[in-house]
Amino acid sequence: MANAFGDWLRQQRESAGLTQQALADRAVMTRTHIAHIEAGRRVPSEDDAKRLDRALNTGNVLLSFLPKNEDRAVAEHFEAAMAFERQATVIREFGLSYVPGLLQTRAYARTVLRTGFPPPSDAECDRAVVTRLERAEILSGPNAPALWALLDEAVIRRSIGGPGVMAEQLTYIADLADSERVRVHLMPFSVGAHPLLPSMLKLMWFEDQPPVAYVEGLRTGKVHDSPDMVARLQHEYHLALGDALPLRESVALLRNAAKEYSHHAS
Repeated sequence: MANAFGDWLRQQRESAGLTQQALADRAVMTRTHIAHIEAGRRVPSEDDAKRLDRALNTGNVLLSFLPKNEDRAVAEHFEAAMAFERQATVIREFGLSYVPGLLQTRAYARTVLRTGFPPPSDAECDRAVVTRLERAEILSGPNAPALWALLDEAVIRRSIGGPGVMAEQLTYIADLADSERVRVHLMPFSVGAHPLLPSMLKLMWFEDQPPVAYVEGLRTGKVHDSPDMVARLQHEYHLALGDALPLRESVALLRNAAKEYSHHAS
């Protein structure tokens, strides 16, 4: 969808004889934002599509490219971050209270996705689970990003889905770390307050464009591409990382917690 939208937008802009900056001025957007949409690096919001349709006098054509709410497999606020995720060469995640999506098992993901109000239908949940698992395929491809996961201890102590689901989930992360597909660090409760307490964070670097950061809260999320903001979030991540447990200790703690859950599941 993102590429179809971007290709159509570029064709309409060029047919109108407009530069990206001229279109940005008409639509009250930034040139960088339009460049990202045209390149397929960013999924436009409904408001973006309406602004661009008005600026290009295309009726509701651009708006029609966007999926309907019932067809969405991910939350609207995450679509732009997911597009960036597929292109990233380096990803650094922080999980505050649950396992980040890229590292979730099927059972864990299903439990997480069934929460919220109103609860999703079985079909909606199935689509969301499949999409979440498909996202994780980037970790096994030939161009897999270098992924670091910083997890608050709350992630392994909060039982999501029951002991069996937790045992499988924590073992999966430990196995990924042992295979060197990801690097995992746990932030112990003993550290107390740290810079990333307010929310989850995803940092992404690319081969041919500036880095971005994605911050998410309850039913909201935002991609930051301002160099100053991205740099600040990177510094806060690395400051927190300095207080986390080393890789080997983190993996050992994951495996010990998985054994405890397994004992309770039997």
